[in-house]
Amino acid sequence: MLIPIKAFHAAKGRLSGWLPDPDRARLARWMAERVIAAAQPLPTFIACDDDDVANWAESRGAQVLWGPGMGLNGAIDQGVDRIAGEGADHVIISHGDLPLAEDLWRVARPGQIVLVPDRRRDGTNVLSRPCDVVFAASYGGGSFGSHLAAALATGARVSIRIDLHLSIDIDTIDDCRHPLIAPVLRPILGEVLPL
Repeated sequence: MLIPIKAFHAAKGRLSGWLPDPDRARLARWMAERVIAAAQPLPTFIACDDDDVANWAESRGAQVLWGPGMGLNGAIDQGVDRIAGEGADHVIISHGDLPLAEDLWRVARPGQIVLVPDRRRDGTNVLSRPCDVVFAASYGGGSFGSHLAAALATGARVSIRIDLHLSIDIDTIDDCRHPLIAPVLRPILGEVLPL
């Protein structure tokens, strides 16, 4: 399991008009906790370039893949190479901001590339793939379409998994107000976030 995690204090910038910095950091850490729990029982690697995230990851039993200045795609590609170098034949890559994540190991299919898009079918929230397939990470705007095209070009078997829970990530205030998310966030942020 590979989870790239941005520095908690710098995460969720699009919520800055709604949430003060300490609360955005608390939200980012809370979501990352949920994702790392959903990764169990898989060996888990956290790609990061922040000391606070690295210390948090180690305290959760994850291995830290340090990648300063690499950007998200570079950190993921380096992480996959490192995980493959340690003998893994398959990797699941998940964003750290999936508040309803559970049983992430179920996404993997031997010998297949599996894509889980976000609910807008724009981003790629979870991607599962064989380590020996040449496949560069292409996160950012429109990543689902980019990843789908790249996956199909490999010649490997490709499937798309539409998953109600894994499709929901939190980037905007509207995401926070989603009917499945607002009740979950209320105990965490209800007093500071107008849900």
